[in-house]
Amino acid sequence: MTTTSRVWKLGADVDTDALAPGGYMKNGIDVIAQHCLEALRPDFATSVQPGDVLVAGHNFGIGSSREQAAGALVHLGVRAVIAPSFSGLFFRNAFNLGLLLLTCPEAEQLHEGDRVALVPAGVQRANDTVLPCKPIPDFLMDMVHAGGLMNVLKQRNQGERHE
Repeated sequence: MTTTSRVWKLGADVDTDALAPGGYMKNGIDVIAQHCLEALRPDFATSVQPGDVLVAGHNFGIGSSREQAAGALVHLGVRAVIAPSFSGLFFRNAFNLGLLLLTCPEAEQLHEGDRVALVPAGVQRANDTVLPCKPIPDFLMDMVHAGGLMNVLKQRNQGERHE
């Protein structure tokens, strides 16, 4: 059976300050995550469930290079972010921390509360239609499956020691 995820819908141009508000950056990720998206969705951090997905418009993750923006989503258990485009720095930080980003030109067709399945071809909606996403290179999917770049490197290092 395919796992489905609940959609949380956001608009375009969601910046890193909304994801990891600057006023909390002196704290650890557990505190930062409690304030994730509070300026846009005050209920998000207290209501999001592990496995839920964010769907947004163009330019998700614009702004600063703070990796805590992606880290807060990982800490809250967000399974993936689906958007037509991402900031380059956010894209790199997200995969480095094991957060799946799906570049989906038709993402805005998804609605708040929809149930979707992440399938190899893209995002499958409840009516079985699939919104296509750009393919993700294997090395990035390895990082997602391992929980981030550091875990990939640890696994490689352990493999080298046992040979």
